[in-house]
Amino acid sequence: MTRYIRFAILVLFAGGMAAYIAGCRGGTDGPVMLDVAAKPFELLSQYHFFKGNTHDLKPNARLLPYDLNSPLFTDYAHKARFIYMPDGKTVDYQEETALKFPVGACLIKNFYYPADFRKPEENRRIIETRLLVHRESGWEALTYIWNEDQQDAKLDLAGDIKKVSWINEQGEKKETDYIIPNKNQCKGCHWINGAITPIGPKVRNLNKEYAFEDGKANQLSKLTSAGFMKGMPELSKCVKMVAYSDTTATLNDRARAYLDVNCGHCHNPGGPAYTSGLYLNWDMKELEHVGVCKTPVSAGRGTGNLLVDISPGDPAHSIMPFRMASNDAGIKMPEVGRTMVHQEGVDLITKWIAAMDGGPCKANKIE
Repeated sequence: MTRYIRFAILVLFAGGMAAYIAGCRGGTDGPVMLDVAAKPFELLSQYHFFKGNTHDLKPNARLLPYDLNSPLFTDYAHKARFIYMPDGKTVDYQEETALKFPVGACLIKNFYYPADFRKPEENRRIIETRLLVHRESGWEALTYIWNEDQQDAKLDLAGDIKKVSWINEQGEKKETDYIIPNKNQCKGCHWINGAITPIGPKVRNLNKEYAFEDGKANQLSKLTSAGFMKGMPELSKCVKMVAYSDTTATLNDRARAYLDVNCGHCHNPGGPAYTSGLYLNWDMKELEHVGVCKTPVSAGRGTGNLLVDISPGDPAHSIMPFRMASNDAGIKMPEVGRTMVHQEGVDLITKWIAAMDGGPCKANKIE
């Protein structure tokens, strides 16, 4: 065997080992591999959504990261969100509902916990990655649960429970049993007007600046310049929802933003809770539908013996904050998606109701 042949064999062996090691570490190379006509991959890394080590979440070509003005509360989990758009496809700008992404698009949401929230980009543990894949037949929800070694995530439609712990912004240790929803639970929250539908990427919630790799830019403008979206008017004319954590915004705007993103995906005229008559979507203007002096359509422990969802100026006699402040499975709202009380959200809604004018409703409590 000549030394040239030996050298060639060594090169091939080294390349093969490098590929093997990259695969074991969830590494990816090449373009995104999403075929909406094929079965889902067993491993998240097989899609090639992320370059290099999958855990690093470095977006591949045709992916854009994004964030929301007001995000859904999920037991204080952080989220890293991405939009994948296939070549030659775009989404039309529209303000009424979530953007209507074309077949072949995919929304990717990674749920993770930094070990210390004061250092959010260090030592993070990714718990799950949820995909919404737009197939010819409609949207499909897929959940990938991350391995303990944090190198890859495996398809799992049955859900799971993971013990997580972290240090919060105040330096306190927190922990919870994080519940990964099963496929039917994902479908339940995303079911709008008889079909699975994205929730978060609405123009009003996307209208904000984001620190992209090539610099800060408004997300709507970035979607347009990247060729992902068309038909956008001047940025100043685009609707915008406030961040509910923004204390410089009005109390009413903050509360309505919170209810829209945490409750409005079910409580709207086309959502799973439409029969309740309690509609908490951002653009609902009728106060009774928002809950003011509204008696719930069904009684039970969930009312706490209270008679109205919102009693103006009187949060103690309002069902809404009562249910938000509970962890009892037969009382709490939202019913799924949390195991912890979002105290900041409870405080916000309590202050909002306390500040309302109009006096108490005729009856507040069952004696």
